[in-house]
Amino acid sequence: MTMPTWSFSSLKTFQQCPKKYFHIKVAKDVVDRPHESALYGSAVHKAAEDHVAEGVPIPAKYGYMIPTIEALKGIPGEKFCEIKLGVTEKLETCDYDAPNAWWHGIVDLLIVDEDTGTAHMVDYKTSKNAKYADTKQLDYMAVAVFAKFPKIKVIKSALLFVVSNEFVKKKHVVENKTAYMNSAIFDLNRLKSAFNSGVWNPVSGPLCKFCPVKSCEHNRS
Repeated sequence: MTMPTWSFSSLKTFQQCPKKYFHIKVAKDVVDRPHESALYGSAVHKAAEDHVAEGVPIPAKYGYMIPTIEALKGIPGEKFCEIKLGVTEKLETCDYDAPNAWWHGIVDLLIVDEDTGTAHMVDYKTSKNAKYADTKQLDYMAVAVFAKFPKIKVIKSALLFVVSNEFVKKKHVVENKTAYMNSAIFDLNRLKSAFNSGVWNPVSGPLCKFCPVKSCEHNRS
């Protein structure tokens, strides 16, 4: 069985529970339907995208993020909203859904200034605060940006928590692009072993009651 293209979110699912990953990503006999919070997040992303890309006014109910989005619009450079990126196992650029895509992901807002060799990369978050921020997502996306735009040497990256107006910032440099993927190697090897062995052990935890895999012995919903 061939391991599919991975993403930050799919690897997080495997880390949380291999059995859940198997049913959602491999067997595909379970659908992980979005919760209300996820639907809200999608609406916020769409409002920000429409405003930056097409100048559509941000709805009043999301007015709290207007000053921050306006500040991002003012940064010089070519702006890409919801840009889909992919890289091969050799960390070369490819289409998001290319057959040889090893990793893929979507950058909410990318601002590229090839004249200065600098880019700004932002991922919107709708959590209440940045307490559980995970910047590995930014690391993986930075690798894809460096591959897609070879003139870019520095990326000023951030997770933007729009509700609390918090920025979790990180600076990426092209010389370290291979190292940025290293944090995923351990779990990718575990994932590869699960595909090779066909063993997808369940993990019991506090989120089991919310899991869509109702057949699991740990599901207490």
